[in-house]
Amino acid sequence: MKNKLILLTSVLIGIVAFWLSKAYLDNEYNRLYGAFQTIEVVGVKKTLPAGTVLKSEDLKKMKVLDVGQSPVRYDDWERVVDRKIFYGVDEGKTLLWSNIDAPRLGASEFARKITEGKRALSINLSGASAVSGLVQPNDHVDLLGTFTFPDPQNPLQTETVTMTLLQNVLVLATGTQYGQSSTASAGGYSTVTFELTPEEVEIVVFAQQERGQLYTSLRNPQDIVSDYRQLPSVNFNYLNGVRQDLNEARRNTRDR
Repeated sequence: MKNKLILLTSVLIGIVAFWLSKAYLDNEYNRLYGAFQTIEVVGVKKTLPAGTVLKSEDLKKMKVLDVGQSPVRYDDWERVVDRKIFYGVDEGKTLLWSNIDAPRLGASEFARKITEGKRALSINLSGASAVSGLVQPNDHVDLLGTFTFPDPQNPLQTETVTMTLLQNVLVLATGTQYGQSSTASAGGYSTVTFELTPEEVEIVVFAQQERGQLYTSLRNPQDIVSDYRQLPSVNFNYLNGVRQDLNEARRNTRDR
């Protein structure tokens, strides 16, 4: 009986130790990698020796943490097919641009498209955030964000607020597509590159770092004049207060 009790105690101690170790490792993983975003990249299905010419059947989509190693994004899959690799790649590893015998997106050509004094900034936008993928190069959009802030009335609570960050922003590229708009690439991208002033770049980068959700609203190509009136920050209380007036205004407009 005593031996069984000792054995049972040992098993319980082992289970607790395993659970504590797992909790510690999970916590350390989140601490080290929690700030990185998950991205879709191109990986290899099998080990490829140096000099291999890449084929579609050699490649697969993978999700990895974006730690700044310049991996080949999934959007660029077609650009690396039939290209040679300089060094061998092990099975299950991601492809890096430094190992591809292929020119990357012409930096000098693309850079010349940026207006002097402006900057190009790419942010992760796809699906509904990018108007169902209908946003294309040379379009103009408004950039909105939804954030969670401390409630000014009760700092211990939070409230969700949506606001317009920037208006009439020029889209330079969607994914790696730039130049003339092409409906063939509609929806096939996960990033949108905007032309911004240095000050606007800081605003958008800060908004991203605050883990806000960014959205674009597409403008008519003739509607290039920004409305510089102070637009409201929308929370639930504001929405509940103005929705009747907004619907009444739409009804009056429709009845004209």
